[in-house]
Amino acid sequence: MDAYVVWLIIAILFVILEIFTPGFAVLCFGIGAVAASIVSCYAGLNAQLLAMVIGTALSFVLVRPFVLKVMSRKEKEMKTNADALIGRRGIVSETIDASQHSGRVAIDGDDWKAVSEDGSRIEAGQSVEIVNRESLIITVKR
Repeated sequence: MDAYVVWLIIAILFVILEIFTPGFAVLCFGIGAVAASIVSCYAGLNAQLLAMVIGTALSFVLVRPFVLKVMSRKEKEMKTNADALIGRRGIVSETIDASQHSGRVAIDGDDWKAVSEDGSRIEAGQSVEIVNRESLIITVKR
């Protein structure tokens, strides 16, 4: 088996390992293995190992910080679970009344305890917008 094939197999194994590990560290070794595979077409084992080390080091310095920055930006922008409710509209299923500490809003089949933003009474059946969420209680406005 040719050396470049061995290096490509190693690179593929590193990429597969990256799927099971966080942090994009193992992927850098895969990039180094690809560099070694390219060098193996023209040079001996010492040059291949040097290409592996240099490729890995460069990917740790250049590629990994960029990928982590892009991924963390996407995570910050993505709203999940209950945070995704903010800005959505729902229907008041039980009259919202601050004096009686009661009120519920239905959103996509889920029923949430709700309070009005300004403390006003909102009758059942009205459409409201979710403006905040604190634990299991949502704050709504008309």
